[in-house]
Amino acid sequence: MPSDAQSAAENPSAAVRLVIVTGLSGSGKGTVLNVFEDMGFYTVDNLPVNLIPTFTDLCQTSPEISRAALVIDIREGEALSRLPRIYSQIATEIPSQLVFLEATDDVLQRRFSETRRPHPMGGSTVQESIAEEREMLSAVRKLADIVIDSSRHNIYELRQKIRTLFAEVDTAPSMRVTVGSFGFKHGVPTDADLVFDVRFLPNPHYQPGCRYLTGKDRPVADFVEKFPQTQEFIARAADMISFLLPHYIDEGKSYITIYFGCTGGRHRAVFIAETIAGHLTANGGEVKVFHRDIEKSM
Repeated sequence: MPSDAQSAAENPSAAVRLVIVTGLSGSGKGTVLNVFEDMGFYTVDNLPVNLIPTFTDLCQTSPEISRAALVIDIREGEALSRLPRIYSQIATEIPSQLVFLEATDDVLQRRFSETRRPHPMGGSTVQESIAEEREMLSAVRKLADIVIDSSRHNIYELRQKIRTLFAEVDTAPSMRVTVGSFGFKHGVPTDADLVFDVRFLPNPHYQPGCRYLTGKDRPVADFVEKFPQTQEFIARAADMISFLLPHYIDEGKSYITIYFGCTGGRHRAVFIAETIAGHLTANGGEVKVFHRDIEKSM
């Protein structure tokens, strides 16, 4: 199989990368596919084996698909026997890797018992189905570039292992951050991961010329930021959020929504949200800002 560097030199489309994820039922293929999606891969679950060459051609010609990850498993039935031949062929055309997931029999049996879902092989017992599936997938396993025994990992460790193995192509933002503002009198947002109450700050609502402005306007910003408690809060909040983000990533979280609330959601919360978002962006983050109640009646 050609290296990525060799392929890139010979073929402009070699920057495209294809990962095929397969393995035993209950071994964590769905979890792994979600990780690839979070890493910016175009993902497809249960693509028919016969369509893999067509999909590979699409990856090489479509500017929208630079990296792709597919799950191919026992749901393909007899068509799965064609995967080794097809994979060997496409691996010469596009930088590709085959990831095979497995687990010990006792772990797989426990997982099926916990989920109370039938094994897709439909054997008389789960143990019989596991043994039959292992036999059907033996040729695919021998061809795998990476074999992962997920019985040794919990879900968070499995996610981290995939990120580590494919770190060189993980160029997508590792955490999608939304910073928002709201007014407590309109209700606390239900999609919030973190909520900060900034009603302790002096309220510009009662200052001449500020009532009908918003936290985006300079007179409001000048009023709110002149207080020492404002500066200290911004520094502490920014530090705490910067501390938390990598730990959320380690736990497998791919997005977080942070809200700042004041009474009406028009002045203080808007200014603080914009300021915190600026701090996070300046430190290399990709941040979306959302002001839920800025246009609501006062």
